[in-house]
Amino acid sequence: MTSPTTLPPVPTLGTRPASGANPSRAETREQLSRASYDLLVIGGGILGISTAWHAAQSGLRVALVDAGDFAGATSSASSKLLHGGLRYLQTGAVKLVAENHFERRAVSRQVAPHLANPLTFYLPVYKGGPHGAAKLGAGVFAYSALSAFGDGVGHLLSPSRAARDVPELRTENLKAVAVYGDDQMNDARMALMTVRAAVDSGAVVLNHAEVTGLRFTRGRVTGAELRDRVSGEEFGVNARLVLNATGPWVDHLRRLEDPNAAPSIRLSKGAHLVLKRTAPWKAALATPIDKYRITFALPWEDMLLLGTTDEEYEGDPGEVSVTEKDIAQILDEAAFSVRDNQLRRELMTYAFAGLRVLPGGPGDTAKAKRETVVTEGRGGMLSVAGGKWTTFRHIGRTVMRKLQELPGHPLGDDFEPVSTLPKRLPLPGVANPRAVAHRLLVDRPAPGPRMAADTARHLATHYGSLAFDIARLANEQPELAERVHPDAPEIWAQVVWARDHEWAETPDDVLRRRTTLTIRGLATDEIRAGVRGLLDQR
Repeated sequence: MTSPTTLPPVPTLGTRPASGANPSRAETREQLSRASYDLLVIGGGILGISTAWHAAQSGLRVALVDAGDFAGATSSASSKLLHGGLRYLQTGAVKLVAENHFERRAVSRQVAPHLANPLTFYLPVYKGGPHGAAKLGAGVFAYSALSAFGDGVGHLLSPSRAARDVPELRTENLKAVAVYGDDQMNDARMALMTVRAAVDSGAVVLNHAEVTGLRFTRGRVTGAELRDRVSGEEFGVNARLVLNATGPWVDHLRRLEDPNAAPSIRLSKGAHLVLKRTAPWKAALATPIDKYRITFALPWEDMLLLGTTDEEYEGDPGEVSVTEKDIAQILDEAAFSVRDNQLRRELMTYAFAGLRVLPGGPGDTAKAKRETVVTEGRGGMLSVAGGKWTTFRHIGRTVMRKLQELPGHPLGDDFEPVSTLPKRLPLPGVANPRAVAHRLLVDRPAPGPRMAADTARHLATHYGSLAFDIARLANEQPELAERVHPDAPEIWAQVVWARDHEWAETPDDVLRRRTTLTIRGLATDEIRAGVRGLLDQR
């Protein structure tokens, strides 16, 4: 729902900075067409992005393209969690949980502390529920032990104490609450910062560039034919090796290599709802629905995120959407632990769905392992799909090791082995977000208005130290310091930054993935037109 408040005027400035901006699309197409690359990554989800980042660090010449926007599908439709996977403990996957915790801690503490934040989870134990208090108490203790107690010791909490932190917690028949810690992020922002890291390491990237065919040399895949969806221009890229990282579309691209390629994956749809909060939430709820499934109620971006569903999907990946059945299921499952007042439909601002890529085969998708599937086609194209957001760095390293070990060494030997790369190389903007927010508030331009506290916090936790560059834009052009919408912390300078430094081409790129305006229900026609106007000023 949008606010009736009058919107501020759309800036008429925001011309491109003289230096430091990304190359134009035409310049990038020219570069992609003229050079020959060691590795062409097709697919700009986090798996492809992470692989491109690690490959560029290794010294390889890397190109990355995507038919849509970076993180435009599954990678921006997650539950926004960096987590060890509490539910995996009941299957005995202790090593997996420990590995997930290692990656989670590395990302949230060294790699991207400006983009991840710790989050306390309350796991309510209700009378007649699928798990007892003793079992869950022992489970969260073991879970925290596998994290070396870095987030405290998992323990049980009284219902009254938990209700003080989560006023909308349903306390009827509530016996106890198990407590544990994990981390949270804005997945689209994390992905975009990783794209930037790949570019900083030497990769050449282009979004909204659709593969229309593959190039072959003596039966081997040696590149791709592409069409720029923005300009309509057609061009091609040559590469020694092509990596298919197109997620739900992985089998579609495999069939361009081999029309008879058998299916390698199956898809599971996960839907989420975003609602306005009716009260402060100091913790998240992770409520067991049955022996295997948990439903989340997560405070996120000043909103409440509910979900997720888990059901097999067999339709066109490009047409996945949230249905009325999904909405009803998510609200019904949330009602196990959340009061009805917080679950009113008029509080909904947004709904989204993504597709998990799972190994092919029979069985319940909720019980299927979230593992990475790697296949090599008859033309030498390597296809990779699946995995968890939490382990995106590990997946990138794993794919690189696979590429380095391919028979015949198609990438050659003149690059750094993945084992020698920095273990915790930070993403751009790495900084303490509290320190960044403090400086944004204290370093007031003269003359000029002080930045609002919520805008300072937002910039600090979405850009890290790069927030100072956005603040500089706002100081140089006061119109860009205005809020995009009165009910959101974003300012117009972020739109210009997205245009010039984050490959934004469409209003959706800006409003859905580079800012939070769409998920807040504030992407009005007027705002979309204003964003389009600034994008056209490049």
